[in-house]
Amino acid sequence: MTIRKLSARAALAAAGFLPCTALAAESASAADTAWIMTATALVLFMTLPGLSLFYAGLVRVRNVLSVLMQCFTIACLASLLWFAVGYSLAFEGSGAWIGSLDKAFLAGVGRDSLSGTLPESVFAMFQMTFAIITPALVVGGFAERFRFSALLGFTVLWLLLVYVPVTHWVWGGGWLGEMGLLDFAGGTVVHVTAGVAALVAALVLGPRRGFPRTAMPPHNLTMTVSGAGMLWVGWFGFNGGSALAADGNAGMAILVTHLSAATASLAWMAAEWWRYGKPSVLGIVTGMVAGLGTITPASGFVGPGGAVVIGLAAGVVCFAATNFLERVLRIDDSLDVFPVHGVGGMLGTLAAGIFASTQLGVFSGYGFADGIDSIGGQLGVQAVGVLATAAYTALLTLAILKILNWTLGLRVTEEQETIGLDIAEHEERGYDL
Repeated sequence: MTIRKLSARAALAAAGFLPCTALAAESASAADTAWIMTATALVLFMTLPGLSLFYAGLVRVRNVLSVLMQCFTIACLASLLWFAVGYSLAFEGSGAWIGSLDKAFLAGVGRDSLSGTLPESVFAMFQMTFAIITPALVVGGFAERFRFSALLGFTVLWLLLVYVPVTHWVWGGGWLGEMGLLDFAGGTVVHVTAGVAALVAALVLGPRRGFPRTAMPPHNLTMTVSGAGMLWVGWFGFNGGSALAADGNAGMAILVTHLSAATASLAWMAAEWWRYGKPSVLGIVTGMVAGLGTITPASGFVGPGGAVVIGLAAGVVCFAATNFLERVLRIDDSLDVFPVHGVGGMLGTLAAGIFASTQLGVFSGYGFADGIDSIGGQLGVQAVGVLATAAYTALLTLAILKILNWTLGLRVTEEQETIGLDIAEHEERGYDL
């Protein structure tokens, strides 16, 4: 019996990440269903309103509505794409590179169809919320200068050509999952893809007018902190829900997620305090996001001790990456998507290969993938996953952006950028000043 022929939960059990008794359950579990329905709501809450408010507070006042509009539109558009072909291509079929269209338009997904212990409708909806938040994360890389028409085209092409194939590679029975890649909730699928895409977009579009000479502080940190709190709470569904069951695996995923976020917040704050003389609100909430993104791939495989180490590394490494990208390389990744999500996702995916080991004492985790018996062996698989995902995402994102630039044009005019996208693109203002 191969992993690609199983439901997602059964695949985890077959790979040794869940008890083998998970394979025996062929009827819907009320407890599992209730938890994943709750987790689905939490993950959607991460985008609407969590990420939307987090990003909207970080931009300048003349662009606040544009960011909210972009996140809201992506949620709607990604949902319909997932319904039409995304779910089927990601999770149906046994191809190494892409799935099939057997369940296009959710054909065969009825009230009685199952995915492991879940109604398949619940599983499909849970995975839909991941397909929503991933392209929404990319918005931070080109905020304040991207045409709304180009955003629509980008979302369609990027979701279908980047997100869906990588999801199949890792979770749908594709080649990375078969290799034994440990990615519990989206280190490669969500954070590496979004981070690398944001970096490519920032390079292709170029910096905002005035960067880096002109200060571009967030216009409303109260909004940003509110969104950050929503992200923290919602992430329990993101990682805990990825157990696809209401069990100890989900409980541990939630615990390690919280510990990593708390540790990374303080680590970022301390690094900033030491480097610049004062701790900032923006710094501590950005550290939180770094800790959450970094623990995501490891959350189902590591214990509390490993989570604290991962969070500490996330706070320090992502802080350094943010400063290096902006101050040394002078790349205008507007809202730090690559150094926080991209670098965090890579770091967490590699860290899973270490702290999943059962031989690290208080820092031990719950074991490697089936057939892998050493840190070196698992790290090798993790590195392949990171490199393959990053390279594929970079090449496809570049191609998509070039095509859109030739057809629709990517960037607003200089005058529109000066006026702000709220007025230029939507003829509305965020505030009646």
